[in-house]
Amino acid sequence: MGLLIIFTAIFAMVAAVLVFPFSDKKLKHAGEPQNGEKLKTFLSLFLLVWVLSAVFFYVTKRDMNPSVFWPALFFASLAGAFLASGKEQFAKGLVLLVSLGIAGYMLTAPLWNAGEKYHTAKMAQKTEIEPFDERETPASVPPKFARNKMKKSFGQVPNASYYQLGNLQIQKVNGKYVYIAPVEFSGFFKWLKGRETPGYFVMSATDADDNPKFVKQNMRYTPSSFLQKNLSRHIRLHYPKKIFYGEPQVEVDDHGKSYYIRTYGHFISARNGFKAEGIVLVDPESGAMKSYSLKQAPAFIDGAVSPEAVSLQNSYFGKFVHGYWNTLFGKRDVKLPTDEGTEANVSPIFDDKGTMYYFTDFTSPKKDVDSMLGYSLTNARTGKATYYTGNLQESYMDSQGNLQIVEKKFIEKKWKGSMPILYNFYGEASWLTPVLDSNGFLQTYFIVSAANPEISVNASTPDAALKLYKIALRRSGSSVDGSSGSETKTVSGKVLRVYKEKTGDYTSVSFLLASGQNFTVSSDTVPMAIYLKEGDQVKVTYLSTGETFLPVKAMEIKGIGK
Repeated sequence: MGLLIIFTAIFAMVAAVLVFPFSDKKLKHAGEPQNGEKLKTFLSLFLLVWVLSAVFFYVTKRDMNPSVFWPALFFASLAGAFLASGKEQFAKGLVLLVSLGIAGYMLTAPLWNAGEKYHTAKMAQKTEIEPFDERETPASVPPKFARNKMKKSFGQVPNASYYQLGNLQIQKVNGKYVYIAPVEFSGFFKWLKGRETPGYFVMSATDADDNPKFVKQNMRYTPSSFLQKNLSRHIRLHYPKKIFYGEPQVEVDDHGKSYYIRTYGHFISARNGFKAEGIVLVDPESGAMKSYSLKQAPAFIDGAVSPEAVSLQNSYFGKFVHGYWNTLFGKRDVKLPTDEGTEANVSPIFDDKGTMYYFTDFTSPKKDVDSMLGYSLTNARTGKATYYTGNLQESYMDSQGNLQIVEKKFIEKKWKGSMPILYNFYGEASWLTPVLDSNGFLQTYFIVSAANPEISVNASTPDAALKLYKIALRRSGSSVDGSSGSETKTVSGKVLRVYKEKTGDYTSVSFLLASGQNFTVSSDTVPMAIYLKEGDQVKVTYLSTGETFLPVKAMEIKGIGK
């Protein structure tokens, strides 16, 4: 608070000196004012500007860097040059010219720093993400559904009428993927009565049948508190010069202790653009806080880079590949990030190591085009991003096209998709989309091939949908690759039963060994499998996925070969 007073006092003094006409030509009306009256006028002007600027910074929570004053400097010097006379007017005119140059520099920054923005957001490029491990369950519970369940459980909150549900954050706590939503004040007078919020809700992000649990934990410094207890103001008064971007987010450690974090960074140039550098971590109960660089952020923090910062980075990468003017004329190689994400147009997902990424797909700037140009995954802790082009020989539909298919599929029931995520299921780029009814309740999970929309399935759980999807891929004649994490094993034995089914141009063969294990293989993978019969001795190399029918990678039939 002390720095705010000093900072605004310095500004008020500079502004008063610029505006106040020390030469008396334009102050003469009925007679020449006395020096004492001039001093009183000057001090009154100084105090007025001081109070107004202090209130402005206190209310808006703006950063206290000298560059924030460039508009005020311009208007103050303009007024001073107009009111002054003689040498004073000449001097203030020079200040006006300097402030005019600064204003031009600030206002035109978006026109010339596009290349620098693109450079800061430039991503490594790959073709496809690694195959999803089918032994895992994707974090597929949509936040809208989780939020609805939490609202219905709000009776667990003491003095519930004082509060409302805050923003949901997905994260990994004790090895489990969960949604966290803090309880926030519902207004100023409720804050006056309550003074602190009682805790947060937690709910599984993988199990739609899980019920929200309320965790009691007093929090005094929150986004919905007021005056000195407002979280953003509390952070600003302790870190007056840091540049923040994005809303505060809740993070919970493995002991259940909640913290708020906020991402800080620097402008690309001229108070324009943003690049994340670190976080400020705040204990909402005591108000204690500490600043960390992204590399030094505590291990329990999943989303050190705010989704808003990632969304901004995606726009830089997609729009400014050939500079600013290309975004208006020509639009060569321009790709636009879609707005179907669950948090600031991006969707948090986790890899098999538990690292959180923000997913975004990119589409063409042309209207009525639902073809995906690529997609990005941004590490939520480091901010490093990779852009995936997808199979260049195939055309993938984007998330909007996927949602249109979902809507048409369930048009009679009026169900709609939510939180579409692109996965590599069995070697096939595929959209997994939770489907909600008109009341926001989860009804089914829909999986569709991004390259072949006619291949689609839906089921009540992600695991059930994945099993049906594997069958659908085999029936379509697509080769089904294994997961990235399944162990490869080999077994030999006698074939007891065989079932063959024609699927497009290929034959799907399922068989049972004397060991009791079931296997499935496509003639696309093992052409000689079409000759398999009961009684054959085989050597099978398969993926140990834990499924009822294990996928075969290679097979030798005694007397025939591979």
